[in-house]
Amino acid sequence: MKILRGMRDLSEDNAKKMEHFLSIATKNAQNMGFGLIQTPLLELSELFTRGVGSSSDIVSKEMYSFIDKGDNQVSLRPEGTASVVRSYLENKFDKQKQIKKYYYHGAMFRYERPQKGRFRQFNQFGCESFGVESVYEDANLILLCDKIFKDLKIENILEINSLGCDDCMPKYKKNLQKQWLTYKDDFCEDCHHRIDKNPMRIFDCKNKKCNETSLNFSFISDNLCECCQNDFTKLQSILKENNINFIINKNLVRGLDYYSKTAFEFISNNLGSQSAIAGGGRYDKLIDILGGDIVGAIGFAIGIDRILELINMKETREGIYFGSLDEIYIDKLYSLYVQKSDKEKVFIEYTAKKLQKHLKIADKRNARYCAILGEDEMSKNSIWIKDLEDKTEKIISFDNFLIN
Repeated sequence: MKILRGMRDLSEDNAKKMEHFLSIATKNAQNMGFGLIQTPLLELSELFTRGVGSSSDIVSKEMYSFIDKGDNQVSLRPEGTASVVRSYLENKFDKQKQIKKYYYHGAMFRYERPQKGRFRQFNQFGCESFGVESVYEDANLILLCDKIFKDLKIENILEINSLGCDDCMPKYKKNLQKQWLTYKDDFCEDCHHRIDKNPMRIFDCKNKKCNETSLNFSFISDNLCECCQNDFTKLQSILKENNINFIINKNLVRGLDYYSKTAFEFISNNLGSQSAIAGGGRYDKLIDILGGDIVGAIGFAIGIDRILELINMKETREGIYFGSLDEIYIDKLYSLYVQKSDKEKVFIEYTAKKLQKHLKIADKRNARYCAILGEDEMSKNSIWIKDLEDKTEKIISFDNFLIN
């Protein structure tokens, strides 16, 4: 039996890196007032077709969708934001204008071509803020994401843009459609579909020729209304005041239909062509699209699988390895092992072996200490301990061993 294409097991070094990432990301999110939310892996497909947008590649090409036994059209979640919004609306927090701040992490699913750092089942960490319309909250989410990467010592480049609002975005889209007619033969088939449903998504096309041709068009950030321009200027000012370096990328529109105003991505130059390691923006419109009362909403998501190879963890020895020189001492060894497991990480070898063999196994497991029971130790109600880091050895009584 083989694992499905695009899936992978996460174990050993990568599993440790995942735990390390989640501990840092969770701590930073909690420090900035975010609380945990976990949504189902399976949702009604309509949530994503309405929320993410039918023109997006995610909905049109990549969702794992099927009819369940209740005759419902359902999908494995391809991203986290829509589900968190659904929960916010289902609890009627929008009606109460409640401010809610959530963080989440877990598996997402997209049927796309597997490549380095990109899998069909992948893991995301995200933060979503509801009920705050201030551009200061936009900056707050960017600062939080930046802090996570700084704590992980991951170098990155922040790119920002403004996508406009319901006042300036529709006018820009109509103008873009007119400009597009001059160059339509230079665009791919996907862009021919996008230009009617969401014309700004032609800037998000991965086709090189489409990218080059789109440079002939005016950008939304050059056609903002006064309110959007003021917010975008203020965002830049806040980031500068907090020593956050950034680049204005006028081509940045994000891959989902629900974004407006602030959009941002964190880019790594150490991942080849798949360089985006986090992205987000303001999505006040999504609340309305899903039938709620409009409230401010902004969030981001980090692709955990992409950044695991960027995380460098210092290898440290930890825990105690327990071994016996004779089978008759296994019962006592096991008793010590169980009692010690209440306090720290432990390993045990159930088969009696020679001392050098135990030391070799303990070293391979990266244990800090090797604890051995033999005839001499048992006769003195004690255990032999070797510190595998500083190479010191000692014999210690059972009582003192369990206390320390």
